[in-house]
Amino acid sequence: MTDAAIPRFTGDASPYAGGDPYADHRTADFPFTHLVDLADRRLGAGVIAANDEFFAERENLLKPGPAVFDPEHFGHKGKIMDGWETRRRRGVSAAEPHPTPDDHDWALVRLGAPGVIRGIVLDTAHFRGNYPQAVSVEGVSLPGSPSPEDLLAPDVKWTTLVPRTPVGGHAANGFAVDAEQRFTHLRINQHPDGGIARLRVYGEVAPDPAWLTALGTFDLAALENGGQVEDASDRFYSPATNTIQPGRSRKMDDGWETRRRRDRGNDWIRYRLAAQSEIRAVEIDTAYLKGNSAGWAALSVRDGEDGDWSEVLPRTRLQPDTNHRFVLDGPVRASHVRIDIFPDGGISRLRLYGCLTDEGATGLAARHRELGG
Repeated sequence: MTDAAIPRFTGDASPYAGGDPYADHRTADFPFTHLVDLADRRLGAGVIAANDEFFAERENLLKPGPAVFDPEHFGHKGKIMDGWETRRRRGVSAAEPHPTPDDHDWALVRLGAPGVIRGIVLDTAHFRGNYPQAVSVEGVSLPGSPSPEDLLAPDVKWTTLVPRTPVGGHAANGFAVDAEQRFTHLRINQHPDGGIARLRVYGEVAPDPAWLTALGTFDLAALENGGQVEDASDRFYSPATNTIQPGRSRKMDDGWETRRRRDRGNDWIRYRLAAQSEIRAVEIDTAYLKGNSAGWAALSVRDGEDGDWSEVLPRTRLQPDTNHRFVLDGPVRASHVRIDIFPDGGISRLRLYGCLTDEGATGLAARHRELGG
């Protein structure tokens, strides 16, 4: 994947003329959006600081869902926007009224899960004439929970992920990232000022192997621990990745639901675990899926990319809106897991509890070192 293949948007959008504000929103099918959003609030992401948020708060950057536009929504500072918007920059004097080429605004973002970044989207939805002229993004990996002051210290070395690039108003501006490193924080820069509605950071979670080893038994499929969805038969109503998000589902579309089947087949999701592991217990949750939960489910595992699939949980009846728990007869070694649901419907969460094998822990630690962890 090269950045040259990513569509580019520049220039103003037309003033809002009424009707659906997204009718003229510029966007594209970016090749990385199937990956997990490392800046998802559900994973613990946050915008921890910004140099300016006069018109609209920095926290809006990570809100789920598209930005909302209300043409009648004004406050004592002016138009209230669903995004991060800074005041207009000025020069130093009447003789020099314009900002310098180096003047810019910034926000610091803590990723919810450290990882390798494959793509970034900075969406300027509804910022039609008040978007930044250009943006840039930098990343860094620091241990623990660094403060804004720690991140801005002069000895911290940031890596450029997106060089200073012109962007367009009312557009989803996407950038491929080619940096095989593990990052914990981003610095979002807008040159010289303006507004960005949403930030999405797509990539692969790179967990800390020391933390997972200390935990002992943990959820081997969880996004935050390095699990991932490799493929799924159907993503019509909601993404399969929802099934390994943190916490229990809080509403129906926070799980995975397929379209109604009219054939004799069944739906499925295939997962890659954090590393080679031994699974001891399973939870299959159908929370908030009532008339549309899966009727039955079966679980199979394999060890390695080319291993044979072996069923460890036979086809079992599921109840709507229920968390089902199963203790396996003994530890099951696996690197991949597949859940089959019959015939269709959905589940909200899958939890696979166990621990890393010695081989899995060694491989995870080696990968961590490769990524600069």
